[in-house]
Amino acid sequence: MGTDAPDGWTALAALATLASVGTLAAAVRWHRRGGRLGRQAVAVPVTWNGTDVLWIVVVAVLLQSCAASIGPQPPSVRQQLVSGMLAPAGAAALAVARLRRRGASWSGLGFDVADWPTALRQAAGTVALVLAPLLGMAACLDRIVPYRHPIVDFLAGHRDAASVALVWLAATVTAPVVEEFFFRRLLQGWLETRLARFVGAARAGGLAIAGAALAFALAHVGQGLAWVPLTALGIVLGILARHTGSIVPGILAHALFNAVSVVMVLVQTPAVPG
Repeated sequence: MGTDAPDGWTALAALATLASVGTLAAAVRWHRRGGRLGRQAVAVPVTWNGTDVLWIVVVAVLLQSCAASIGPQPPSVRQQLVSGMLAPAGAAALAVARLRRRGASWSGLGFDVADWPTALRQAAGTVALVLAPLLGMAACLDRIVPYRHPIVDFLAGHRDAASVALVWLAATVTAPVVEEFFFRRLLQGWLETRLARFVGAARAGGLAIAGAALAFALAHVGQGLAWVPLTALGIVLGILARHTGSIVPGILAHALFNAVSVVMVLVQTPAVPG
């Protein structure tokens, strides 16, 4: 469908891409110049290793496979949404239990926050920075390769309160908490520790942010070109996590970003009579 996109939409997609790249470049420059997001938190050393990360990935995949196999086959969209919440949440809970037994503190896992008003301001500022360019780019890229996501299809045919609440819970609670924990703390924290041995601490932070952002984007492959803006979002959230020493501001920003996205889907997607 990419070759059939109107020239006007292609131009808008290019402009949105440039805006997103510009936003990302500004954030990267700010990060490299030693910018600070309020009071800098003391970095808590990572206590897990590559074996722990691999164990968590395997557990997450197995739980997702098991959850998808329960119930009628092929699974309905509602079933996919429920399993898509329960399996990652279960994997995250098992990961926390494992790492806590190995000596990780709540601060070390990224869940500690010293100042909630500051965390809220950091989250709101992050969303204000990325919302327009990233959603603009996503909307334009949708004209080139259509966006595909079970939530969009589900909301087209289910507008009752229970269905909307299910989507809202998945998008604004489960996904932000689990994904920020997995990508911005477990993976990014381990990558930074590991890479510091080879490239030094100064370069390891940026490489770890980029690596975790790429993994975050690849986890959303199959949803059209959504992985493109999600890579940029992952980098910005990675910078936020590194400069605050906590994933809480990132969870709040991620939840707010997803909340806006859900509202836009509800407004733009016509309801299909059941």
